[in-house]
Amino acid sequence: MGQPRPAQKEWWRSAVIYQVYVRSFADGDGDGTGDLAGVRAKLPYLAELGVDALWFNPWYLSPMKDGGYDVADYRAIDPAFGTLAEAEKLIAEARELGIRTIVDIVPNHVSDQHPWFRAALAAGPGSPERELFHFRPGRGEDGGLPPNDWPSQFVGSTEPVWTRLPDGDWYLHLFTPEQPDLNWAHPAVRQEHEDILRFWFERGVAGVRIDSAALLAKDPDLPDLADAPEPHPFVDRDELHDIYRSWRAVADDYDGVFVGEVWLPDAERFARYLRPDELHTAFNFAFLSCPWEAGRLRTSIDSTLAEHAPVGAPATWVLCNHDVTRTVTRYGRADTGFDFATKAFGTPTDLALGTRRARAAALLSLALPGAVYLYQGEELGLPEADIPRERIQDPMYFRSGGTDPGRDGCRVPLPWVAEAPYAGFGSRQEPWLPQPADWATYAADRQAADPSSMLALYRAAIGLRPVFGQGPLTWLPAPDGVLAFARAEGALCVVNLADTPAELPVHSQLLLASGPLSSEGRLPKDTAVWLHA
Repeated sequence: MGQPRPAQKEWWRSAVIYQVYVRSFADGDGDGTGDLAGVRAKLPYLAELGVDALWFNPWYLSPMKDGGYDVADYRAIDPAFGTLAEAEKLIAEARELGIRTIVDIVPNHVSDQHPWFRAALAAGPGSPERELFHFRPGRGEDGGLPPNDWPSQFVGSTEPVWTRLPDGDWYLHLFTPEQPDLNWAHPAVRQEHEDILRFWFERGVAGVRIDSAALLAKDPDLPDLADAPEPHPFVDRDELHDIYRSWRAVADDYDGVFVGEVWLPDAERFARYLRPDELHTAFNFAFLSCPWEAGRLRTSIDSTLAEHAPVGAPATWVLCNHDVTRTVTRYGRADTGFDFATKAFGTPTDLALGTRRARAAALLSLALPGAVYLYQGEELGLPEADIPRERIQDPMYFRSGGTDPGRDGCRVPLPWVAEAPYAGFGSRQEPWLPQPADWATYAADRQAADPSSMLALYRAAIGLRPVFGQGPLTWLPAPDGVLAFARAEGALCVVNLADTPAELPVHSQLLLASGPLSSEGRLPKDTAVWLHA
């Protein structure tokens, strides 16, 4: 610890990375909130699952106004989760099991309890402390109107992104008022974040995930969005690339890796973030949100590989995360795609259908070239939970006026032991979000003993995944509604999304199937197989 690690193989190009939302993973002290002690106790489970790395959502000191994405101190662990010493032990213990650690950085904003923002409030208008943020006088009579018309980054929210202080100044927050945006044109902001990166790399982390990576830079004039359509005043600005080149120089000192949360429709603009001197990887949201339709999925896969090819970066594949409706639920609906703007209460779901499709999707994603991110609980086939309105905590729900269900449904604490209190998540207190009545049926201990379970499928698939090698993808001739492709060493993946069973291509061995084949040896609808040619 404290020394840059020697160069290692580019493990991140084909890794399986498990996303840990600490608050809901495992409760080590029984207080109803997941913690680092709980994660440490489950490291053998994660090693048996076969993952290469853990990505932790923010575990830093935070008032938790937005699930920890309102950070008050990047060098301290929130007491609800543990201590910095525990985090260091966790990083080291995971590494002994061959599991690397990726931490989350939220550079667009900090908590309103961060020392910088508290100092800015105390210093008053026109002070150097306020230059670290975006403070402005208002418009209109007596400055009573917000400085511009920018929209909230919470989809569906109609609330302003400016808050006025008693001294007359307004401050910018693209998310909640408790998350003031930093001014990335200020050199102290850049220096602080480079120091934070070094702090965690020196504690042994292997990589950093960058939240809202395309939002940091702002047009210094803060013009109205209606008056400045190109370039966008706060999304994907060219100044960002200089920031990430500086970050890459820091990461290279430690053989560290970056993954960016970059939501951009323009493939060429997206690829710029993945140039050899910037980020190593970025999340693939087009695949995540793609409907369960063969043509759409193939187009998404082809587009993703084409976007990454010019810069030599590996693609990433993910079916779900801490912000998105769980796969089993989404695939059981009439609309199997995902869009924040269409989330609604009471959407009908066929969980049996969704589970069958989610099993097939697991084999599809794990067979593709690149890295795969697996959100905690997906390996258990957890559905989206219906949270009683009075128990919802997500600010998305409140900022939408109660029309958006929010993201709590995919953040419900995990079930570990079917017969234990609170399905084994913790022993003494009810979890911070309520578990559904049937949650114990998904418990990891019950699934570990069932060779047909979702957990058994994921364990088998992750273990077999190396048969696909590092080679490219080659599509094979297939009927409409069927996806079939070959990878290195004659490994094949076939997924049937058509209405009728499909013939399998000529092969020497069936390696793995997401469900039983028909009595004639055909591939049923919503089923996937891995084959040796």
